[in-house]
Amino acid sequence: MKVLIKNSFLARLGLAAILIVGASSCEKEFLDVNQNPNRPAAVTPAVLLTGIEATTGFAVGNDLNRVSSLLIQHAAGIANQAATYDGYSLRGSFDNQWNGELYGGSLINTRLLIDQSQATNPFYAGIGKLLRAYNFALATDLWGDVPYSQASLGNANLKPRFDAQQDIYQGNKDLEIESLFDLVRSGLADINNPTNVSVPGADDIIYGGDQNNWNKFGNTLLLKLANTISRKNPDLATTVIKEVLAKGADAVITTNAEDGTVAFGTTIGNQNPSYAFNILNRPNDQMLSRRFLDSLRAPKPDDPRLPFFWTTSAKNPASVTTPFGEFTGYDNAGTQAVPILANRSRFGVYQVGESGEAPVQLLTNFQRAFILAESAITLGTAGDAQELFEEGIRASMTKVGVSPTDIAAYFAANKAYLTLSGSNEQRVNRIITQKWIAWCGNGYEPYNDYRRTGYPQLEIVQLPNPEALNKIPRRLFYPNSEITSNTSQAPATLPSVAVPVWWDTRK
Repeated sequence: MKVLIKNSFLARLGLAAILIVGASSCEKEFLDVNQNPNRPAAVTPAVLLTGIEATTGFAVGNDLNRVSSLLIQHAAGIANQAATYDGYSLRGSFDNQWNGELYGGSLINTRLLIDQSQATNPFYAGIGKLLRAYNFALATDLWGDVPYSQASLGNANLKPRFDAQQDIYQGNKDLEIESLFDLVRSGLADINNPTNVSVPGADDIIYGGDQNNWNKFGNTLLLKLANTISRKNPDLATTVIKEVLAKGADAVITTNAEDGTVAFGTTIGNQNPSYAFNILNRPNDQMLSRRFLDSLRAPKPDDPRLPFFWTTSAKNPASVTTPFGEFTGYDNAGTQAVPILANRSRFGVYQVGESGEAPVQLLTNFQRAFILAESAITLGTAGDAQELFEEGIRASMTKVGVSPTDIAAYFAANKAYLTLSGSNEQRVNRIITQKWIAWCGNGYEPYNDYRRTGYPQLEIVQLPNPEALNKIPRRLFYPNSEITSNTSQAPATLPSVAVPVWWDTRK
């Protein structure tokens, strides 16, 4: 049997998946004839790298983004599974994300890439380690304790241990657990290994093999990880942030052009996952959250990013080239009448593109600025919090497409609103609220921020859900498939969604 795959980066992702699945199937075709050309004996690092990057972008932009964007009220669910998520009912979901996109996708492939490339081309291994750390952070941030140090070892360990989240972040020598920070440091060392004889090219769909940008990605990832645990372990967070800052101002992402993003296309099968799901397949499931709409209308004039994030009722599905109509929001888990499709504010050009080509954002310039603004206040690290705060807003506005003239007018009209003042907590609230706005299109990052800080101050939905104890859920349920297949290693008592993860210290 022949399997025909289109020549595209998602097609190469599919090829990588076929190769992995094939590794555990029959060793030989009948008499070695009718060989499958899409199942070669070895997978090249180039094929693996493309697949890892595409899978990572897909995982961040797909169902994990849908649920987190609802929980942090960028979007509102108005039908089907989205409405269920919006009411904090999360049980029985995310098997595909755990098994296909993470453990059976990006994580097993990063292990293969590292093993194949470590001795022969450390640059590939280094990228694999950075993306492995990013994907493990995604998994542990959403679920808490997860398989980590023993994960993705293939037949060597089919029932990996669930490592404690504090060990994943901090390391544990007794259990031979390498911290996420050390995994990133190891990746950076590999990228800069003098024995590198070749670098990725078109197979690297994030940076095209640019060594300098991968260094910036790795150092910015260290800032992200430190920021996540900053309230649980401020000493470690401070040490890591100072370590990064000591490398110099250019060691991290400092321009939008250096952002770590995963590109998508306009053809069916290659489109941004939010476009494919929310525009093409399930146009009746979600619309703009009233909470998010009200927040962008708090200053005067309205935040100029609004028409890029969400459409008006006059634009369907996404464009900023036609006259603006009215923005229409919906209460999260609301009971009011749902507007007809033509009268809803739907996913805008920044989130999904005109035809599905919008990239998924992993690490960004605005994120770096907001992290350093917060840490200057809470940890005493270097930098002027007000300048960094404004830098983050300007970077976000520029990124979504707001003109310099409109940015300048917005700042001139909202000086008090855009000035950090009051107590440290009030200043952090202002920073995190702007960071929440900037992350529209990626719900994972503001979901982390909300859980660790309580900002922005979101409304609790009115539909009572005993499992969430009338609070926004603090984690996801473990997938049923993992619990039933790895019972000897899974937690004896499965936490409810109301139980905070280790780094979430908020009451």
